[in-house]
Amino acid sequence: MSARGVAVLLSWLSCCGSALWRYSSNSPNYYIFSTRSTIKLEYEGTSFSKWNVPETCHVQDIKSPVTELRCPSPGVHIVQPVVTAGNEEERYLTVETSNVCFLWYYKVVNLFHNLTQTVIIWVYDPESSEPDEVLRNAEEPSLNSIILSRQLATLGQRPTIYTVLKRKAYFSYENPKTKGLWYINLPMTADDAVMEIRGNEVTFQDCFIADSPFLLTFPFMTIPEVPGFLPISSPAGSQLKYSCLACVPTFAVVVADMETFQTNDSFRTWNRVRVPPDVLSDSERHSVDQVNMSRDGIFFLINGVLYLKNLETFQKMGRDKHLPEGEIVGITSRRWCWIKFLFKSKGRKSSMAIWTENEIYLGYYPERYIKLTTTTKLKALLNLAPTSTLTIHNVEYTGHPLEIAVFLNYCTTCTVTKRIYLVIYNEDSEEWAYQDFLLDVPINTFLVPRFLFSAMPDLVLWDKHTIYYYYQNFTNAGIIQTSTGTGNLSTISDDSIIHDIFIDYYGNIVAKMENNMMFYFKINIREAVKLHLWITDRIKSFLFISSSAQVCFVYVFDDGTLHIKEYPLNLEVRSSTFLTKEGCPYRAFHNNISHMFYFLDKGDVLSVWAQIVYPENFGLHIIMDYYGPKILEWKKKMNYEIALGHCSKTLEITFYQSVDYEAVEDYHKLQYENMGIVLIQLRPSGYARICPTAQKVFQIAVGCNNNKFIAVKGFLKKECIHHDFTYVIDKSYLRDKPPDNLKISYNWSKYGCPLRVDSREEFQPFIQLFDDNGFIEDIKVNFILWEIHGRLDYSFTKTMRQSGCLNEAQTWKTMIELNQDTPLEEVWGPEFL
Repeated sequence: MSARGVAVLLSWLSCCGSALWRYSSNSPNYYIFSTRSTIKLEYEGTSFSKWNVPETCHVQDIKSPVTELRCPSPGVHIVQPVVTAGNEEERYLTVETSNVCFLWYYKVVNLFHNLTQTVIIWVYDPESSEPDEVLRNAEEPSLNSIILSRQLATLGQRPTIYTVLKRKAYFSYENPKTKGLWYINLPMTADDAVMEIRGNEVTFQDCFIADSPFLLTFPFMTIPEVPGFLPISSPAGSQLKYSCLACVPTFAVVVADMETFQTNDSFRTWNRVRVPPDVLSDSERHSVDQVNMSRDGIFFLINGVLYLKNLETFQKMGRDKHLPEGEIVGITSRRWCWIKFLFKSKGRKSSMAIWTENEIYLGYYPERYIKLTTTTKLKALLNLAPTSTLTIHNVEYTGHPLEIAVFLNYCTTCTVTKRIYLVIYNEDSEEWAYQDFLLDVPINTFLVPRFLFSAMPDLVLWDKHTIYYYYQNFTNAGIIQTSTGTGNLSTISDDSIIHDIFIDYYGNIVAKMENNMMFYFKINIREAVKLHLWITDRIKSFLFISSSAQVCFVYVFDDGTLHIKEYPLNLEVRSSTFLTKEGCPYRAFHNNISHMFYFLDKGDVLSVWAQIVYPENFGLHIIMDYYGPKILEWKKKMNYEIALGHCSKTLEITFYQSVDYEAVEDYHKLQYENMGIVLIQLRPSGYARICPTAQKVFQIAVGCNNNKFIAVKGFLKKECIHHDFTYVIDKSYLRDKPPDNLKISYNWSKYGCPLRVDSREEFQPFIQLFDDNGFIEDIKVNFILWEIHGRLDYSFTKTMRQSGCLNEAQTWKTMIELNQDTPLEEVWGPEFL
């Protein structure tokens, strides 16, 4: 954001509403908030008198509503504005002492000609950098940053980008003409977006560089604004509605009551989305009820009809797409990103769900829709009376990569109350499962569900005033309470109602009211704390994940503009819980689980460990939750140590299968029955809202990895120049004695560079196993080798008897005779052994 943009933002934030105050730092996302940091204080209101700060801190101008604060002593510092009327809330700012002083600055150059991205990196000191670097708008490093980067490079500093999901590493190089800059080339990707810049353990003036997480995805194109097109928006006075792609959260859309905005970089830049004037009436254009982002484009739900806007068109998705018109009440898509998963069947994973009161449809990319079920079928599944009323209340994707939850309204007289049931559909097994969930609510209540990132189907759901929680597979349920003893959030937020709930992968849960008051709790926690007021109630906003993978606010203003501002969630939680003396029951929770997804093939084992460190006599332990088919076995081992008043427990778990596939009657049936997806969750037995990490969730796919392949050792793909290469096999050497010679075109992409072998020497192929991440291991078991063009001019060096066979084994001749109408490459395989 430019300096002018900051000024506009501050003027909007302070234009009206009740008084409040905030703070910020030069470090983006508050990565560094230490004794070295300059803390900027800002009061909004008309009754400001002065700042009340500890004696150990220094204020630049104690009587200015906008000033700077420095606290050279670490600790929790009480900061509060003194006003002429009433009292303003005080904050308890946690200022740490740290040897982390510098940050990585990066900018991305997209190279579409070869589908790569070049990340240009340098080091900067947020306390002595240029404003453009602080605002993340710099095109080149400042003089101070150049000097600092060159000095660190001389000392051996070199940044590397590590990806979180696929665990890949990309190394940097320097250009002699641009000293002080590092360059890293990466392939464009949409399924490995979470990255982190890390450097070597190099110090300058006793200062380190902080690791910098960020999101980098394929630069999807936003829909350009077309002259003459008209705004599309929600009804006047509506709250913001937004949606993003689960695996590309930087690609998002937000609908306000005057415009629709789209971004591909977490709203650092954005476009207005407008529609042609001849499709919708003026009333329909301003009646967007719901919005959903998909690979197909942006879906708008207007008066029960679904519309799709993308780069090519704006169209109604009606009966010609096998969807109802005028009856649709909801749309949703996945909220958690699982890049990999295992399908036992030949089905496909849906990208969105669409429903009416009595029907559910699933959407598949690209633009394909099928009816999943009806309430008539669900009524039979639940064994409900035919005369009862059953309608679809809401639909939501769970944390499982292949499951969809359907909430159902059930009533008989349907005048006072209704009962909410829950069933979950698995897209792989195509089975419905009734859940141990039952909730009685007033007849007009509408509940919005959100499943948490967990192995079990844990969720929160809310109406206008209350949040319900269901943890540990519905065994721990109730209403989220507050310190005042009430579960009605409206009573302690000036009668405002719940706008939205923000949930992230770390278990943080923030309930945001329509007047921008917020409440915070964590997964498996049953009490919320009210956070300090951060923005005025006149600004429409929502919480979002920035391109730096941190929590931020997105503000939409009445003039049709949009701004993004970082939000220090962790600091605000610490401040809001300080007086409660709440502490995390454990000191550390470590594990060696580096991936979100593991494949466990036949004969493989997977060993993981988790460790919890806690004060003596707290009695904590580690809990393992298992969700999925009973196809895995495991062994546990617990190690326990105690020293200096602290205990550590390390849980080691080995997952395996003990299925015996030898000499079974139906090999494929047994394999099918013992494959599938299992979700595992490791969590401490005790939590608190200020604990940094609540749990570790990962997926084990039991079965064959479709991305695995074998290759003959030595056939490299990049060590030679690919060219048109053909060779001829003389007809006399071919099995079927054809009239002509056979001309073969060599397949470079499939086989790689030809291997040079001396025809006078014996050739024994060595087989290696690979997957999409590269080499795995050498194959040490028997394998089948065949010639695919039908030639006969080759021989073997040993007979079966010489190789130790007691009986004659299968041969090409016998297998071809048994499978005469089968292609040559299919006549022999593991199913015939």
